[in-house]
Amino acid sequence: MGKRENIVRHESLMVNYSVANDWTVVEVDGGMDVHTATMVRDAVLGLMDEGHEHFVLDLGFVTFMDSTGLGAIIAVTKRIREQGGSLRIASASSRILRVFELTGLRSNFDFRSSADEAIGSAPALG
Repeated sequence: MGKRENIVRHESLMVNYSVANDWTVVEVDGGMDVHTATMVRDAVLGLMDEGHEHFVLDLGFVTFMDSTGLGAIIAVTKRIREQGGSLRIASASSRILRVFELTGLRSNFDFRSSADEAIGSAPALG
């Protein structure tokens, strides 16, 4: 992957991104909750404003996610899709996957076991 850039640094959250194979890989490290979810959402939306279209949301270092964190992912997914982009979710732990399962949303997302797998194929055009 390309050089990682830090876009959020907070006492309980860090967000970095890199670009590889036309994907913007956003790595979240920390909890996604009522105090931090908007920072993740705003970071992704800021990248979209800079012209990024296709995202891998790497949740491998997410320690906790509540409904606010899930809401942030839903919000960015909606915006990405409205603008013709795509989103893959990588490295989600069984705890995080359970949140998607309990809400009935797992089938609405493209989950990959790792960021490397997620960027392994270029985004589909159109």
